[in-house]
Amino acid sequence: MLQGTTPLVGVTTYRQEAVWGPWRRSAALLPVSYVDCVAAVGGRPLLLPPSKGPGATDSSAVDVVAVLDALVLVGGGDVDPACYGAHSHPATSGVNRQRDDSELALLAAALDARLPVLAICRGLQLLNVLLGGTLLQHVPDVVGHRGHQPEAGRFAPIDVTIEAASLLSKAMGESATVQCSHHQAIDRLADGLVVTARSPDGLIEAVELPTAPFIVGVQWHPEQDGDLRVFDALLGAVV
Repeated sequence: MLQGTTPLVGVTTYRQEAVWGPWRRSAALLPVSYVDCVAAVGGRPLLLPPSKGPGATDSSAVDVVAVLDALVLVGGGDVDPACYGAHSHPATSGVNRQRDDSELALLAAALDARLPVLAICRGLQLLNVLLGGTLLQHVPDVVGHRGHQPEAGRFAPIDVTIEAASLLSKAMGESATVQCSHHQAIDRLADGLVVTARSPDGLIEAVELPTAPFIVGVQWHPEQDGDLRVFDALLGAVV
C-alpha cells in the first residue's frame, strides 16, 4: 500500500434472489453493517460478488487479491459438506456451491499473497475447510442446547475466553461477550490453525494461522453490534 492511501478492503457478498421496490431479482447483496465497520476503521470497502462460471474462480481470484490491501470473508449460508468430504445433515441449509468455490479461491489467493484476512462466522468455517478441516453440521447435536443460535435470523450473546498472546487478545483482551448466530462450527481443526477462543461449552469460537502475518477467524459477528476492534486490528496489519 502506498503511504497516505486508504486501504482497499475486499468484502465478500451473498449471491441470491432479493426483493427491493417492485423488483425481485438475483442480486449480490450484503448487510451494510460490514461496510460500515470497514469504513469506520479507515478502510475503503470493495464489494466482491461470487464469480460466475466454471473454471473462472481461480484466475479471477488472483487478479482481485492483487489489488486488495485486506480481505473480509462474511457470514451466510452453510458450506457445502461435499467441500470437506461429508454428507449433508438434515439441518444444513442455504448451501450455495458457486459462492463456496468463489470464496475458497479468493481465500487461497489471499493466503498465497500473505494478505491480511478477517474471516467472520461462515468465513472462519471456510478457512478451516480450505486448510483440510471439517465442520460440525448442527451444533445443538453436540453441545445439547441452542444458545449459539436460538433460531434462524437471531443473535445471542456468548461469553468467550481468548488465548493470551494471540492477535485476538491484543485486540479484545482475554475475555469478551460476543454476538453469535451459528448452528455450525469447527469439528476437526485444520493443520496449521490454532484455537484462540472458546465458549464455555468448549466450542471453537476463533482461530488464527500463526505462519501468516494476520489471518484471524471469529465464529461470532462483530459487525452486528459495531464492535470495531477486530476490524481495526485487520487494518493495523496492512503494510
